[in-house]
Amino acid sequence: MTQLVRTRWLTVLMAASMLASAGVATAAEVPLRLVSVTGSGEVKAQPDMAYVTLGVEARRPTLAEARTEVNATVERIMALTRELKIEPKFVDSTRLQVQPDYRWDEKASQQVLLGYVVSRQVDVELHDLDRLGTLLEKSVSAGVNQVGGARLDSSRRKELERAALTQAVDDARLNADALASAAGAKLGPVQSLNTTGMMPVPMYAERAMTVAAAPKADGAAESYQPSEMKFTANVSAQFELLIP
Repeated sequence: MTQLVRTRWLTVLMAASMLASAGVATAAEVPLRLVSVTGSGEVKAQPDMAYVTLGVEARRPTLAEARTEVNATVERIMALTRELKIEPKFVDSTRLQVQPDYRWDEKASQQVLLGYVVSRQVDVELHDLDRLGTLLEKSVSAGVNQVGGARLDSSRRKELERAALTQAVDDARLNADALASAAGAKLGPVQSLNTTGMMPVPMYAERAMTVAAAPKADGAAESYQPSEMKFTANVSAQFELLIP
């Protein structure tokens, strides 16, 4: 065997030996010791806006009659929004549905056209809750016969959601630290962090669901009391455990 060949074989053997040693060292490494926890956060705030859906439906023998009645009511609603100084960009009145109204005639074994049902919805984004009661009560007086619950919201939604999320992460860290201390260990850096849910608890204005039952009650417009909103967040996390 020549000197050149011997040298090449020696180099290959040394490289293989180094790779084998690295594999043994890797296999001998101790895996990370982890603690898994969850955390939760909650932030409360007063709502400063609301989303209101006002619906009008008419069932009449002819399509023209139904449309005329519905459109007249919608015009009164639009006039009311202008009276309350609600900007046009916060009012959407484009949702329209038209369908025939049939009855099944047993004797003739066929559908009989009774008339037409026309419905429209007006969606209002209200940024002054002091006007909420007036909007709902006067809408019913104007002819609205379908009132959805006034869904309350906050213009600071993103800020409040992040605050709740920050609280949840802090809570998870405190939980992990408590577990580590109980086990005689110290808490290391975070290894994984995930949010498992973040949402505001939906709140509705008082009386918003029962406005149609008593549209002319004295002082009704002043009886809508906004409830406090709650923004909640939940996280799951894994931290490294450092054993002394």
